[in-house]
Amino acid sequence: MPHHNIKFIAADMDGTLLNEHGKLDPAFFDLYEKLEAQDIMFAAASGRQYYSLMETFAPIKDRMMFVAENGTLVMHKGEELYSCTIDKASIQAIIKEARKIDGAHLVLCGKKSAYIETQDEQATTEFAKYYHRCELVDDLLAVDDEFIKVAICHFGGSQEFVNPSINEKFGEDFQVVVSAKIWLDVMNAEASKGAAIKHLQNTLGFTYEQTMSFGDYLNDYEMLKESYHSYAMDNAHPQLKEIARFSAPSNKEAGVFQVIEKLLS
Repeated sequence: MPHHNIKFIAADMDGTLLNEHGKLDPAFFDLYEKLEAQDIMFAAASGRQYYSLMETFAPIKDRMMFVAENGTLVMHKGEELYSCTIDKASIQAIIKEARKIDGAHLVLCGKKSAYIETQDEQATTEFAKYYHRCELVDDLLAVDDEFIKVAICHFGGSQEFVNPSINEKFGEDFQVVVSAKIWLDVMNAEASKGAAIKHLQNTLGFTYEQTMSFGDYLNDYEMLKESYHSYAMDNAHPQLKEIARFSAPSNKEAGVFQVIEKLLS
């Protein structure tokens, strides 16, 4: 299927659009202008917080689409296009279970802010990479907000130390996804980057065949499944490479840029 039909592009951030140092190449802003000139929408589709993404894309934040918090919140020009929340009782059950895991550090993600109750220096340094609006609270169970996700960080490895107990307890009723080597997210059962993109296809009028996406980890799985032009980065998780229709050079080689430049040429 020819690439000239593309109307919407979504790219994950860490390990995908960002380089190996977690930085966005400034050349992206010229690339975005070219996409905009051809009426191709571009979305940053990330586990990162909306406020964090806005800072990264500050020069164009009022024009860009943000599929934030692993698809639980979609914002465009300051307007909420989609969200997928979790009720407070469920949030409290998840927090209580996660607290039992030795070495786990929690981030409670709301629409207004992220919330933490740890002051562990290693953890707070890690949190700051992804959550630019973050409040330290005495007790996560007492927070009042609309909740979209609980993110759990474990420096020993989320798949090994967090996923077994959290998935066993909540896997049937919630979306439990290993989003990075040290991160795991618990979301509404219907939430994913793919569900968010499916909603945008239905509401904004572009099709599966007109959708291109790029990812590197398991939280990108559903997004790639909702895109005909699905690209797994060369550095991607093996399971993602199995379901992607195409491959892109690694994020170290600016693989997303290379593929989009070919699309525009």
